[in-house]
Amino acid sequence: MPPRPVFKSFLQVGLVVNNLNEAMKRYWEDLGIGPWAIYTMDSSNVKNMRIRNQKVDYAMRVGFCTLGGMQWELIEPLDDQSIYAEFLKKHGPGLHHVAVTVEDYDQTIAFLRTRGIDILQAGTTKDGMDFAYLDTQAVMSCITEIYKIPPQWKFPPPEEIYPSLAEQKKEKE
Repeated sequence: MPPRPVFKSFLQVGLVVNNLNEAMKRYWEDLGIGPWAIYTMDSSNVKNMRIRNQKVDYAMRVGFCTLGGMQWELIEPLDDQSIYAEFLKKHGPGLHHVAVTVEDYDQTIAFLRTRGIDILQAGTTKDGMDFAYLDTQAVMSCITEIYKIPPQWKFPPPEEIYPSLAEQKKEKE
């Protein structure tokens, strides 16, 4: 049995959106939240993609920013395969998951399975970081994401930044 609590600290709030560009713009212009590091994730850079223990390729565009030490993730599904697309269809845009740290990724998954909590979606990034979305909705009223991060792992460079560095500089002038 893992030590209590099972989850050690909160890392991220994940929201599903209809349109990533519009959402980032709204967050930035209306609330000053950003800048956003943008990535496309699909079978070209994520392997072992699974949904409910079945191999399924899915795709999404994501934007990450940090606010007060907490990472915010905006997720736009690019197909109808993922749990993000399921959520959007069922609930519309909104809070999808929280990401947390755990002491031991594999041990946590095994333990939670004994409690009837299964993996909804999972994969491994091209640089070796495993992630799993756990069906904690009955217990926590949201999905929980956990990671298995290799030593010396770093976020890869983003495809783009919103707003661009030039736009940020212009706004400060």
